[in-house]
Amino acid sequence: MQTELPHGDGDPCRLPSAGHVLSVAELNRLARQTLESRFPLLWVGGELSNLTRAPSGHLYFTLKDAQAQVRCTMWRNRAQLLPFRPENGMRVEARALVTLYEVRGDFQLGIEALRQAGVGNLFEAFVRLKDRLAGEGLFDAALKRALPRYPRRLGVVTSPAAAAWHDVLATLRRRAPHLEVVLYPAPVQGEAARTRLAEAVRVASARAAMDGIDLLLLVRGGGGIEDLWAFNDENLARAIRACPVPVVSGIGHETDFTIADFAADLRAATPTGAAELASAGYHEACARLTSLGRTLSAALHYRLDTLAQRLDRAALRLVHPRERLAVAHERTARLGVRLAAAMSRRLERLHARNEQLCLRLEARRPDIDREAERCARLANRLVLAADRLIDRQSARLEGLAAHLQHLAPHAVLARGYSITRDAQGHILRTSAGVGSGEKVSVELATGRLHATVNSTDA
Repeated sequence: MQTELPHGDGDPCRLPSAGHVLSVAELNRLARQTLESRFPLLWVGGELSNLTRAPSGHLYFTLKDAQAQVRCTMWRNRAQLLPFRPENGMRVEARALVTLYEVRGDFQLGIEALRQAGVGNLFEAFVRLKDRLAGEGLFDAALKRALPRYPRRLGVVTSPAAAAWHDVLATLRRRAPHLEVVLYPAPVQGEAARTRLAEAVRVASARAAMDGIDLLLLVRGGGGIEDLWAFNDENLARAIRACPVPVVSGIGHETDFTIADFAADLRAATPTGAAELASAGYHEACARLTSLGRTLSAALHYRLDTLAQRLDRAALRLVHPRERLAVAHERTARLGVRLAAAMSRRLERLHARNEQLCLRLEARRPDIDREAERCARLANRLVLAADRLIDRQSARLEGLAAHLQHLAPHAVLARGYSITRDAQGHILRTSAGVGSGEKVSVELATGRLHATVNSTDA
């Protein structure tokens, strides 16, 4: 069974029955959901303490009074929109959401906005106007224009009696003294300042082409939120966005933010910073020219040193012809001595090699008389061997001739045999295949008979 705890908006938050065991995570989650549903966004006043700025940009602090304190967290996307710099001991009013950090079970406030105590109405008006104009897209980053790197002429909207005007002029004289400045005067404080500032920006926009300005500065010195309130005007913000040239705001100090800062193409922390941004290109160019001058001077000195060394080496090589002839004569003499010594060594080596070859030739020269006697003996032996070989072959030839004579066909025929051939000249060895009446020829030892077969016997 579950018990329902009604929300402020009527949506019940279901709680477990008494017998159900919750985990710590479940308990903390139910507690956070209950707190966030029961407490709407509200304003809480107190004193800042234990303020910590994380590297991520988040703010962690404690809000306290004489009887109690509560931990607070302000995320970076909210903290970066603060129009002042929070410090320990500062009395503030915080627009907060009551919640609970589930991981540690810490009760805390999630801060949506922060204002200094005593300026609540002005700050609320500032926040409402900023949110409305931001919702229209007036502050979108895509609308921001890049500043010209080398502006030809600057326009400045400020009071000629303000310290900001003199700060701008002093900065430009120091960083870009050649840069011309056109002042569009307007009061920067008081009831008339709101309309006069917007009117001055519109005048600068209308005369931008005629006056030749390509960058507009909107500047004022520091002060409280009341002192800077003229710059939190909707008409001024729209005039800034309608300006045909980029606008740089330099209002108050680093921690001061106004609607004009959000509408401008670029915000500077101070009027001096705005002048520095406007002259950044010229200042960097001067610094770069100085650096290039030093580089050019070093390169020129290096080049001159190199040419001087080449000149010194050329001077050392430039000598009188008599000295050059003497040096050449001495060198020729040395070369002649070296050549004679080399030729002598070469001839000695060739003579030694010739003697060695002569000794080798003498050792290998044949004994002609002995070889002639040897050849004579071999010739006699060859003649004798040839005679014996001829005798043996003659006897063998005679035996073969007698044997051949014995086997010759005519010798057989002389003993009474004959050779019978058919009409085609084939020798007949049997009577088979010979029919009666066929012509045959009979070869005798002397002569040949032609006969006709009358009959055959197998």
